[in-house]
Amino acid sequence: MAHAPHDSHADQPQDVVESIVPLMPIVLPIAGGVLIFLLAFIAVFMA
Repeated sequence: MAHAPHDSHADQPQDVVESIVPLMPIVLPIAGGVLIFLLAFIAVFMA
C-alpha cells in the first residue's frame, strides 16, 4: 500500500506567531520597560 507524500510547508501561509517568536528577546524587555514606566507614572500621579 502506497502512502501519499507529505505536503511541504512551502505552500502553507506563514503563521503569525511563528513570525513573532524570533523578536521576543527584543519585544519583551521593551514592553516591560514601558509597563514599569507607566506604573511608576501612575503611582507618582496618584501620590
